Amino acid sequence: MQAQSPEVGHRSSFSLLCLGALGVVFGDIGTSPLYTLRECLHASGEHPGASEVYGILSLIFWSLTMVVTIKYLAFIMKADNKGEGGIFALLALVPKRASKRSMSAIAILAVVGAALLYGDGTITPAISVLSAIEGVALAKPSLEVLVIPLTCAILIGLFLFQQRGTGTIGKLFGPIMVVWFATIGGLGAYQVAQHPEILRALSPVWGVRYFVDHGVIGALILGSVVLAVTGGEALYADMGHFGRKPIRTVWIAFVMPALVLAYFGQGALWLSDPSIDNPFFAMVPAGGWSFALVILSSAATVIASQALISGAFSLTRQAMLLGYFPRVTIRHTSHATEGQIYIPEINWLLAGGCIMLVLAFRSSDKLAAAYGIAVTGTMAITSVVYYIVTRETWGWSRARALPLLVAFLSFDLAFFGANLMKFLDGGYVPMLIGTGFIAAMLIWSRGRTLVVEQYTAKFPSVADAMPALDRMLVARVPGTAVFLASSLDHVPPSLMRVAERGRTLHEHVVLLTVRNDDVPEVADAHRAKYEALGDNLHRVVIHLGYMEHPSVHDVLQRVAAEHGIPFGDAEVTYYLGRETILNTGAGRMSKVAETLYSYLQRNAVAADRAFGIPPAQVVEIGTQIDL
Repeated sequence: MQAQSPEVGHRSSFSLLCLGALGVVFGDIGTSPLYTLRECLHASGEHPGASEVYGILSLIFWSLTMVVTIKYLAFIMKADNKGEGGIFALLALVPKRASKRSMSAIAILAVVGAALLYGDGTITPAISVLSAIEGVALAKPSLEVLVIPLTCAILIGLFLFQQRGTGTIGKLFGPIMVVWFATIGGLGAYQVAQHPEILRALSPVWGVRYFVDHGVIGALILGSVVLAVTGGEALYADMGHFGRKPIRTVWIAFVMPALVLAYFGQGALWLSDPSIDNPFFAMVPAGGWSFALVILSSAATVIASQALISGAFSLTRQAMLLGYFPRVTIRHTSHATEGQIYIPEINWLLAGGCIMLVLAFRSSDKLAAAYGIAVTGTMAITSVVYYIVTRETWGWSRARALPLLVAFLSFDLAFFGANLMKFLDGGYVPMLIGTGFIAAMLIWSRGRTLVVEQYTAKFPSVADAMPALDRMLVARVPGTAVFLASSLDHVPPSLMRVAERGRTLHEHVVLLTVRNDDVPEVADAHRAKYEALGDNLHRVVIHLGYMEHPSVHDVLQRVAAEHGIPFGDAEVTYYLGRETILNTGAGRMSKVAETLYSYLQRNAVAADRAFGIPPAQVVEIGTQIDL
């Protein structure tokens, strides 16, 4: 059985989606020609010859082909979760019939992969914008003293602009990236036409020969070659923003040809003049054309940061829905595409991290060593989880799935191993950031699991609760009490707490559950479902579309009027549960883990804010828990 829902929710014009994808998704991988070949030549030794250049170009071409075109576009992007991509989309596709131990191991793998991508999501805007401003300073040295403040100002502006939505950003940045790819492709094609023999590097034989000639040490070149494919994981993570087909079309028809021509053109130029220090900018004459290319490159590198920013938004939303992240503010920015979202908490967390990196490293050269480790780790984890999906979800045989895994890992692990050599030179930065996110997600998931276990063990199902409530209560008072219930199977803990300690309940009790559907808007006829449970106990399930932010209070008011439930402002009270973590060390979590869980819980978006409940009618019921 193959993956379903290939283009869920994508009703925008196909051409606009392609343009948007060009402006958001391909920024990171599209600006790699600025520095990749230069870094490869430096890593290859003081005087690389023609065979080394052919070998490096061959490795770049086949890395783009195997990792991006074959692995991600042809295979990985088939594994979408209702149109969404990314490592958590893969995790959601793993069937729940797997053993608890197996699911835990797979989940930890997915969490590690996602957290490492957050690390790259922090460093990519920092190095992209910093290198852009440094390029302008090279063209006009008097601007050198303004590099750091200008970089910080541009980063702040970039993150401020995120609230406009990736669709709007894509439409704005898309035309710039059209010019960018057309320019680098055209410049590369001109150089290739002058030295057509460079096309011999298309043969994989040259890549193999590079390793044969240089031995084990030659494998370290992969630490620089990987710069050509560092944006590959972002293509999958950003799939929910624009859809699978636009991303594939733009890559095959426009982006990859432009990139290959740019790399091969630089290689041809360098072979004709090995004294060139920066083969990218050497493709145009010095002077006005050089300054124009610097300006265009600066704009393109600023745009490059967008891919992993929007990818981080998608990962956060998926992590929250899967129970690995506390509730955050999610603002949908498009009626046509569910995946186009803005998350202010993540946006400003990334902004703060980027600015701190700029202030700490102050140079793109120093940050360059940090590139690659985190994203290649995520690439390898994606390959492993994809293998599990093909076997367990789609029913592929081992003979069909295993060779694919081996092929993917042969690139992923080679890149990861080569990048580990850069750990002490700056590679620890995204790893430290990723470790922080790993701890936060695993502790949040573990804490929520323990909370649910305690509640389900202590508080009965709705059917079992009725006799217990009758024994506890001494009176029913006028009015209506609304208790938020995340589960349809169990009584909310706040209800049992009120009945147990207060010995009274309102005359009418509503168990309210809010469900988020995979459509932009829910028709009024399907907005709410009502069920009478007896003894003036009512269940209401409200359905919301992903673009809707209606007041749950207004919807309940209409339901109450239809079924004769008192619902005036003086008659209705909302009861929300809130846990206080005791952190005594006597529970199943350590004190450190409980402290972090408690911090995340306190800073999660409150239910009344999320659902539009009038705060004046809210009563919070606190429960002390030792996890």
